[in-house]
Amino acid sequence: MTATPHPPTTPQPPGTGAPQPTATSQPSGTGASQPTATSQPSGTGASQPTAAPQPSGTGTPQPTATSQPSGTGTPQPTAAPPLPGIDAVQPSGADSPWPARADARPSTATSQPSGTGAPQPTATSQPSGTGAPQPTAAPPLPGIDAVQPSGADSPWPARADARPPTAAPHPPGTGTPQPTAAPQPSGTGAPQPTAAPQPPGTGAAQPSGVPQQTLVSGTTRLYAVLGDPVGQVQSPGLLNPLFARLGIDAVLVPVHVRAADLETVVRGLQRVGNLDGLFVTVPHKTATALLADRRSRTVEITGSANALRREPDGTWLAENFDGSGFVAGLVRAGHEPKGARVALVGAGGAGSAIAAALLDADVDRLTITDPDTPRLTALVDRLAAHWPGRVRAAGRPPLADSDLAVNATPLGLRPDDPLPFAPQALPPGAVVADIIMKPRDTRLLREAAAHGLPVHHGRHMLTGQIDSYRAFFGLHAP
Repeated sequence: MTATPHPPTTPQPPGTGAPQPTATSQPSGTGASQPTATSQPSGTGASQPTAAPQPSGTGTPQPTATSQPSGTGTPQPTAAPPLPGIDAVQPSGADSPWPARADARPSTATSQPSGTGAPQPTATSQPSGTGAPQPTAAPPLPGIDAVQPSGADSPWPARADARPPTAAPHPPGTGTPQPTAAPQPSGTGAPQPTAAPQPPGTGAAQPSGVPQQTLVSGTTRLYAVLGDPVGQVQSPGLLNPLFARLGIDAVLVPVHVRAADLETVVRGLQRVGNLDGLFVTVPHKTATALLADRRSRTVEITGSANALRREPDGTWLAENFDGSGFVAGLVRAGHEPKGARVALVGAGGAGSAIAAALLDADVDRLTITDPDTPRLTALVDRLAAHWPGRVRAAGRPPLADSDLAVNATPLGLRPDDPLPFAPQALPPGAVVADIIMKPRDTRLLREAAAHGLPVHHGRHMLTGQIDSYRAFFGLHAP
């Protein structure tokens, strides 16, 4: 039988006893290497074995042990846990964007050989016998670090306080990189990941609860909504999410234009090469209709427009969807206009479009009031040419025998505005509708509800126009 050779012995101080053997090298794949012991005082007992070098890929390296008092047992590690979010995430070397820290400790992680699997996190010091070493990486900040795409392909601007990622480069062909592990209390087991891997092709994760940002680039197409004021407009909040959902590279922005500047602004915008359309709100609907090259039948009848479109030949077409949107909103809310007796207050841009749409929806009678008598008379004459015997002008709305009363004036935009009509004069069950979108519950609607009348909010008129806008501007997924 062949005798097993003994390893070489290390020098032993006089009087300390028999020399102890040096540990042999550990075979690949057998586990973690053992800590190296420091020198022992004379007479304290047997010296501890020195660990041989660890082969690549055999496991996680263990921290170096400090000197050990006599007879205390297993050497304890000296490395203090790194400061989460500072030491653990700082890149080292010339490529680091951060200034060197005077007290920075060098990383203890070994390089990862190609093909051995996902990179492992750097281990903190671990008390003896408590279990596997735990990672030092601080968890990413939810909604910021964890979901930001990195590198040249990122659509987001670089954050001045962003921390560079701590994960080592992933070898080609080894699979999907694993997320960075959060700190783990001693002895609790394997580190837990902080984020699920992102499936290929799904794009950057969106932060939970954070409104989606509309990204603007050099290819973005422009739309503008013109008004005075514009703080109440709701169309950007509806159309921009629609652009994002359909994958359309476009954005709608509010443009505050005073009446004296309207023609100058519109003519300038019509010459902007990447602007495809205009939306119009109070008080510019009538004046803007005259600035279009062509007008639809509805615009010709009502004399007002709330949308202008650039045609392929560069000319501009005016259309008005206020009336059709208002009627669509009524129907969806369960207020069928057919056969109803309607009192309409306001003969401006929106009121004229609503009047035409109500007549087209076969209301039994439409009475319109407006303090601007010439404007009121002109509107009624145009409507009567298309719907004779069903529309009339009046100095006061006939509320006592109306089934539907509509405010189509700007009264209600401001808290101190007077009421356009007295809702308590309506019969029980009559519907009170307001086209004001902000505030949602105008004084008129609050008082009508207080008298037990059903109310209809202004936002329904806009949501009822979305499909019409899509068809008119050709807003379809690429």
